[in-house]
Amino acid sequence: MAAGYRITEGRLGGEPTVSVSAPDGSVHAVLALRGATLLSWRTRRAAAAGAPLTDLTDGYRDEAELLAQDGVRAGLMAPFCNRVADGRYRFRGREHDLLPGRRGDRTIYHGFAREAPFELVGSTTTADSARLLLRTTAIRPGRYPGYPFAIDVEAEFTVGGHELAIEVRAANTGDATAPYAAGWHPYFTLSRPLDDLSLHIPARTLVRTDAALLPPPGDAAFLPLDRCPGMDFRVPRPLGDAVIDACFADLSPGPDGRAETVLSDPATGEELRVWQYGGYMHVFTGDTLARDRRASIALEPVEAMTDAFNRPEHAAALSLEPGGRRRFRFGVRYAPAPAHVGEHRAARNP
Repeated sequence: MAAGYRITEGRLGGEPTVSVSAPDGSVHAVLALRGATLLSWRTRRAAAAGAPLTDLTDGYRDEAELLAQDGVRAGLMAPFCNRVADGRYRFRGREHDLLPGRRGDRTIYHGFAREAPFELVGSTTTADSARLLLRTTAIRPGRYPGYPFAIDVEAEFTVGGHELAIEVRAANTGDATAPYAAGWHPYFTLSRPLDDLSLHIPARTLVRTDAALLPPPGDAAFLPLDRCPGMDFRVPRPLGDAVIDACFADLSPGPDGRAETVLSDPATGEELRVWQYGGYMHVFTGDTLARDRRASIALEPVEAMTDAFNRPEHAAALSLEPGGRRRFRFGVRYAPAPAHVGEHRAARNP
């Protein structure tokens, strides 16, 4: 019988982690239990056995970065994605303040799950993959100001070969309907300057925003990409010096029902294909990161657009009834350079 994937426990400073390794050493992923945060996803990018592993993500490097949450690197976003304007929203006739008593900067974004304590509650391994099931019950009334709802959040990670699949599941365990949406905030790299990479986004519409990165009310928030060629990536093209921090809507799914945003290296043919079932794609080129600006790109599958909690037309889609459950499925697949490219590299570097 072939050896299976291995799951081991570890620590990042004082923070507990879980690692997954392929039996032949070709894949290695590490998750922090805090926030169910992917710290690294490394794979063998050359076909030769023993070739070094290369990280395809740009995650937190140490405990201090994980605790500081700068850049929200691979943050699991729930119960809301991106920003809530002024930290306030109205839901089912009630006003809620996520930042009570705060004056001045009232920016709040990306939910609470990214810092919540998760537990590893299940795992399975086969010769081809490993599955990790992480759960938090931290989101409870009184725990987070302005969110008086009880939500259990599960994150199921499946690591196998060149693919990482994630399913985020939510259950409303309280007695009140709750506003809820999920997403993921990973940063990807192909070990080349971002400007040299190519991007494909299968979206027909751009979500417009103001200087505070908030969309205007109603239909004014949506701009057909036919009218905005500078942000239109329906045909793959180089990123160049494009500065992007924007949400893309009306994603076109493929025959299997999932939409794929593709980051590729034209010089090698390597690709990272970020897939999702439904939702939106938020793209951030990392121009304002505190470290390594534009060294990687955030390709974020999200269920809802920015400030969805303040958009009445989204209330029905956000509403999670007592006893209700919801899931959001997404992931990323790495396509190595074609064999002839690898052979060409080997010939040049004997």
